[in-house]
Amino acid sequence: MQLLMFDLSTLNLGAILVATCSSFLLWGIWYSPWLFELAWLETSGLTPFDIKKADPLKVIGIAFIATFLISMLFGFLVGTHPGVVFSTSLGFIVGLCWVSSVLAINYVFEQKPLKLFLINAGYHTAQFTLIGLVFGLWPY
Repeated sequence: MQLLMFDLSTLNLGAILVATCSSFLLWGIWYSPWLFELAWLETSGLTPFDIKKADPLKVIGIAFIATFLISMLFGFLVGTHPGVVFSTSLGFIVGLCWVSSVLAINYVFEQKPLKLFLINAGYHTAQFTLIGLVFGLWPY
């Protein structure tokens, strides 16, 4: 049996950090009042007060670490010099088929609204597509 080995030397820290930060920028726009904030709050059962009372360092810190790990794993998946079409397409497919499917399983068992699923699955599909774009455009 062969173990899955990751060669850390193949990772591009710059691309990982830009992909992570671009995901945060997208998150800020996606869940803003200009796009889906009100619908997201309504369907998730949260209020602006709930958001304000959360510890922002904890929320942002955990989200940053998780997004950094996501970007790092994506870097392993696409390898070096992946090309824009390949990496962006892979990001879209991973977001739409992989991540959204996981969300769908959870949401159906938790009986969460379809609207909430579409908002969150849409974000993650756009997020992974954007991460793929960063890796595809990165000058190696």
